[in-house]
Amino acid sequence: MDKLLYFDYCAFAIMIIMLAAILFRRLFYGRANMSFLFVLCVAFFSTIFDIWAVTLDNMGVGNRMMKYIAHDGYLVLHNLTIAVFDFYLVTVTDTWHKIRNNKALKSLMPIPFFTVLFTVIISNRTGWIYYLDESDTYVRGKYFFILYITVMVYIVYAFYHTIKYTTHLEREKKASLMIMYPLMLASTVVQTFFPHIIIELFAISLSLLFIMLLVQRPEERIDSATGIYKLVAYEADMKRSFENKKSMQVIMVSIANYRALQDVLGYGSTRHIIKKISEGFIRLQRQFKLSSELYYMGNGHFRIVIDEKSFGMTEQAAETINQVMNNDVSLLNVGISIQAYVCILKCPEDLNDFDSLIAFGSQLEKQEFTSNVLYAEEILKNKQYNLFKEMDGIIEEALINHKFEVYYQPIYSVDNGQFNSAEALLRLKNEKYGFISPEIFIPVAEKNGAIHRIGAFVFEEVCRFIASDEFKTLGIEYIEVNLSVIQCMQEQLSKEILNTMKKYNIKPNQINLEITETATSYSQRVMYANINRLTDAGIKFSLDDFGTGYSNMKRIASLPLSIVKFDKTFADVGDSSKLKIILENTVKMVKDMDMKIVVEGVENEELVKFFSDLECEYIQGYYYSKPIPRDEFVKFVKAHNA
Repeated sequence: MDKLLYFDYCAFAIMIIMLAAILFRRLFYGRANMSFLFVLCVAFFSTIFDIWAVTLDNMGVGNRMMKYIAHDGYLVLHNLTIAVFDFYLVTVTDTWHKIRNNKALKSLMPIPFFTVLFTVIISNRTGWIYYLDESDTYVRGKYFFILYITVMVYIVYAFYHTIKYTTHLEREKKASLMIMYPLMLASTVVQTFFPHIIIELFAISLSLLFIMLLVQRPEERIDSATGIYKLVAYEADMKRSFENKKSMQVIMVSIANYRALQDVLGYGSTRHIIKKISEGFIRLQRQFKLSSELYYMGNGHFRIVIDEKSFGMTEQAAETINQVMNNDVSLLNVGISIQAYVCILKCPEDLNDFDSLIAFGSQLEKQEFTSNVLYAEEILKNKQYNLFKEMDGIIEEALINHKFEVYYQPIYSVDNGQFNSAEALLRLKNEKYGFISPEIFIPVAEKNGAIHRIGAFVFEEVCRFIASDEFKTLGIEYIEVNLSVIQCMQEQLSKEILNTMKKYNIKPNQINLEITETATSYSQRVMYANINRLTDAGIKFSLDDFGTGYSNMKRIASLPLSIVKFDKTFADVGDSSKLKIILENTVKMVKDMDMKIVVEGVENEELVKFFSDLECEYIQGYYYSKPIPRDEFVKFVKAHNA
């Protein structure tokens, strides 16, 4: 009975489509992609040899030499397909380090395939595996079962490896990897009892199709603009590496002035620069023959994760990257200056868990820029890093155990010659780190959502103070309370503020809320709604940190502000005649808009006189007092206002 090739033709068509998809979509980057492509190519050529061999068999007598070549090629490639699929699984699960470190397994893995190769080659003379009889018909030899044994060895190992090392994969991906085993078993049984139905390669092609669709999904892992892995791939791969206890070295590259580049050049040109940098990293990867993976995390952050066998090249590669990155990049024949941090981190020596790795990367740009390659080992010795790492827990512990404290900085009224207001400022003291700057804990609280609870605590403390009997004797008209960017984006903010004021019977003119220039650029609908509700209730607003960024005068003019607070940078006027002209005109502009001025950061009598002569209404700074606890503030105001 002639053998049926319909299933082989289907397998051939499926594999052609998969190869075409890989070629057209250029899915060559990354070891997993290349490993899958290798499996697919071996299976594809195995299919070609099988079609060739069966076609010759169906032709009958003749073509004896061609039949031997076709059958030898098919048997070797068919068994090689299962072997290389095992290697693909090791790549997908990122467990090559376990193979390399297990000398016995490393030595034993190739033996089944080389056994097949040897027995097939000598079978032309011995007929152990197969032979051609007098009528040139293909006949299985008495040792043909060796092929099944070798295939089963690889399948059993692959099944074991899949069960043990794919716990991190999603259910559908794990199922796609597992589907090959029942398909192979079913096809082997069918072909054993019905030798004329050639179905094994069709089963393999279906398995590879499932894997390509559900495991090798490029849109999940590849950044379309750079052609390298993106953030989600980095997170998944690093979690898996820590789970597998894999040793690795990471070259972290962060462009410190990325946002400035984007503001100046625009999104398109900045992405063009990022693409050029990514291409440069790929060339460097090839130049140093690094066994590594490249990732683009977004916002100018790159990661190069290097395997154990390339550890010797890490420092040289990092030095090369640092030298290239901190030189100008050419764009449209214009040199663009890039400032990049390059840092070498070793796992598990420096860090041994995923959360610490991410936290370290997010704090890299807070290091002093030296244009030299940084080493995580040295940075981690710094007490400051440990503080950043533990900040989430410190904030939570402070909220639970009431470790936050509200300080007050008096504000001097030039017209009245007294302190008639103050700014409420939050302080945090920790047993281990002492006083922690708000510049450290506020950004962390904004990221983890604790800022809402912190803001509510500060406002309630201020209202409790204003409602106290001692406050009524001070002559303080109002207290200024800062609202963070994240608070301004909270739709229930105005309702919560008004409820707290009602609880303590606080009058609207006793509270002044401060918003920053930065806050005015976020979620304007929500922010304006909050401001309008609170303004309608009689509460006044100040614009804090005026002059620290790009001041959108149209936006400022549209807000119902009563006070503008000049940032302390205005107090650094020095002898600059140009800066004095800017200040004079800025003061005039603010007054023409019927707003009053508070100057922050004033530290000497000369500046007090200078800003008083400019007719600025209020002065705040260390010349009068630093922020002090409530009891000290009460004593200070009583003494000075008396």
